[in-house]
Amino acid sequence: MEDVFHQLEREGWELVTDDGFVGHVGPFVRKQDGEGLRFGFPTFSKHANHNGVLQGGALVTFADRALGFTVRHTTGATRTATVQLNVQFLDSVSIGEFVESRPVVSRATKQIVFMNTTLMAGKREIAIVQGIWKIRAADGIKGGVVSSTV
Repeated sequence: MEDVFHQLEREGWELVTDDGFVGHVGPFVRKQDGEGLRFGFPTFSKHANHNGVLQGGALVTFADRALGFTVRHTTGATRTATVQLNVQFLDSVSIGEFVESRPVVSRATKQIVFMNTTLMAGKREIAIVQGIWKIRAADGIKGGVVSSTV
């Protein structure tokens, strides 16, 4: 596992650490490039289901975290909550494959943000995800403007 993360660090990925639930499901990585924010999920044997492929719940957790972080990063909000998350699984993921997400803000109001992403394993589309996030408390969207990508 360490070799995988050393290689990802050399490629510019940053490890996303979390002491909570995501710490058990991950680890995940992220990086900013010229096209925006990207998230990655290196899959290991601990992520396998009974069929020997990636557990769908791990993929959903990855998508929720990637989109939710993008909402906070894009809007400047410090607290958000997932209101709805729709996932259409298109293909299975073999253990050892690297899953990527490039979340996109489709629309944003002062309190609600609509997101989408296509999860990829290499050049294969493995899931399409749409979600809605609520900006919590008095954060609101700073400046009232959100770009369509991060």
